[in-house]
Amino acid sequence: MGRSRRTIPEELLLLALDPTTGTTAQPQSLDLGLAGAQLVELALAGRIAPDGDRIAVVMPRPTGDPTLDSALELLRRRGSPVRAVHWIGGPRLGLRQIYLAHLERCGMVHAVAGQMCGVLPTTRYQATDTAISRDIRTRLDSAIRTGVPPDPRTAALAALAHAVGLGKHLYPGNEGRSSRSRLRDLIRHDPMGGLVAHAVMDVQNGAVAQPRRNQAAGVPLQPQVQSQSRRGSMAHTAAH
Repeated sequence: MGRSRRTIPEELLLLALDPTTGTTAQPQSLDLGLAGAQLVELALAGRIAPDGDRIAVVMPRPTGDPTLDSALELLRRRGSPVRAVHWIGGPRLGLRQIYLAHLERCGMVHAVAGQMCGVLPTTRYQATDTAISRDIRTRLDSAIRTGVPPDPRTAALAALAHAVGLGKHLYPGNEGRSSRSRLRDLIRHDPMGGLVAHAVMDVQNGAVAQPRRNQAAGVPLQPQVQSQSRRGSMAHTAAH
C-alpha cells in the first residue's frame, strides 16, 4: 500500500488533532475509533470482510503498512471470525500514541516537547502540512453540506468521527447542531463503516454481550471489556 493515499486511521487522528493546542479531542474514545478505522481500511484493501457482526480475514497478504499489518496478523491468528465489538474493545490500548509516532515518521506531524505545571514533561503534536487537514475537513464538510452520497472512505470517516464524539469538536455550539445531525446520518452510506462505528459506540456503552441466541443456548457471556475509566487512566498525558 503506497503512501499516495492516507489511511482512514491517519485521517481520523488528524481530524481529532487540535491545531491550536496540539492535543487530540475525545482521547478516551479515540483509541476505539482508530481500532475501528483499521478494520475499515483493511476491508477497503480486500484483506477482511464482514460476516454478520463478525470480521473475517479473506486475504492474509500484508498491505505494506506496518500498523495495519499488525492488526491483520492479530486477526489472522484468531483463526475464526471475531465480533467487531470484541475486537474494538480488546486490550490493545495506546493506538493514539502508535499512530502519532507513525504520523511523525511519515512527516505529517512533528512533536513539540513541553512541560505541564512546569514539572511534568509533555509532548504536543502539530501538523506539518495544514493543507492535508484542510482537505480532510473539506471532504467531510462537503458531504454534510451537499447531501450527495460520499465515497466509501469519506462515509466511513464520518461514521467514525461521529462514533468517537468528534461532532462537537468539529461543529460546536447550537449553530453546529444540524451539521452534527447530518454527520451522524452519513453512517448509512458505508456498510463496513457503519458496522464498526456502531461497534465503537456499543463498546463505549458497555453493550458487548454475546448475541441473544448464544444466551438462549446457555453459552456464557464473554467478560466485558475494560472500562472507560481504565482507558482514561492509561491514556498518554503527552497527547491528551
